[in-house]
Amino acid sequence: MSVAYDRGELDSYAEDAVRRIADAPDLAAVDRVGTEVLGKRSLLALAHRSLGTLDPEDRKSAGKHLNDIRAQLEAALESRRAVLGEADQRRRLVAERLDLTEVLPGRRRGHLHLVSRTQAELEDTFVGMGFEVAEGPEAESDWYNFEALNIPPDHPARGMWDTFYLELGDPGAVLLRTHTSPVQVRLLESRQLPIYAVMPGKCYRRDTADARHLPVFHQIEGLVVDRGTSFADLAGTIETFTNAYFGSAIHARLRPAYFPFTEPSAEFEITCTICRGSGCHTCSGSGWIELGGCGMVDPAVFDALHIDPEEWTGFAFGFGIDRLVQMRYGLADLRVLTENDIRFLTQV
Repeated sequence: MSVAYDRGELDSYAEDAVRRIADAPDLAAVDRVGTEVLGKRSLLALAHRSLGTLDPEDRKSAGKHLNDIRAQLEAALESRRAVLGEADQRRRLVAERLDLTEVLPGRRRGHLHLVSRTQAELEDTFVGMGFEVAEGPEAESDWYNFEALNIPPDHPARGMWDTFYLELGDPGAVLLRTHTSPVQVRLLESRQLPIYAVMPGKCYRRDTADARHLPVFHQIEGLVVDRGTSFADLAGTIETFTNAYFGSAIHARLRPAYFPFTEPSAEFEITCTICRGSGCHTCSGSGWIELGGCGMVDPAVFDALHIDPEEWTGFAFGFGIDRLVQMRYGLADLRVLTENDIRFLTQV
């Protein structure tokens, strides 16, 4: 069975079909309408069978017209299915959602891990001092992690970091960051100066876990780049942080050191938080505990990032958050932070 080709009737048919598709309330209804408007018994199919009765020139024009209508209706069906499918998925997600905030009577709420809590406190302290908080990826390129920081390939200083390399790209091209210093590079590369920022985050080194080291640890670094910044500003910033975080009775001091990305470089120590400077087993009787490293940004780092070291100067500092937790809470062994011992977790 066929019907005579009628362009006006088919255009009206297409308009009506598009409205029916748009009004379909669910996916099953869309399928039914699709069968009715495109199936073997639809007006479109019957008109297609009548093309053989037309002249060759008319047949070509009519065939294109019918194909255009079919494409229009198929697109309308696909669009409606996508809209209804997304709405159905949202309803299903809402119906299957678990309320993890519920607290049963008599059950104690969970709490933040000591490291997370300490990181949040450090961020608040530095924000109060006028710094912003910046973050970056944990998987980094060799350039961001080493080369931009004045540590070229085969440089002896690379021995200071036992690195996890990833099997991605060229050998040695991608690694798990060994410090959060790559975030400093990204800031200097993408932001307008001046910069006052701290970079907390997770780092990775091939260290054997022991009482003072973990292969996955947390670090916070700071970067200041401005005109006229001096080593005195660095020392004052570290002392201000020490007083703000530990209390006015705890002070900081600097000792000469070496880092490839700062010159001059220093390690900074704080008054032992256990004995308050009088000398104890924790500080080996010195009254001081090493906290981290610092120094003025090496001009070679600025040169690598096309920053004029004659106009801009800066300083950087950094220390381990896990080590800070160990000192603040008197933990004899860092490994307790990762062992999930319920006896330890219920104490803090």
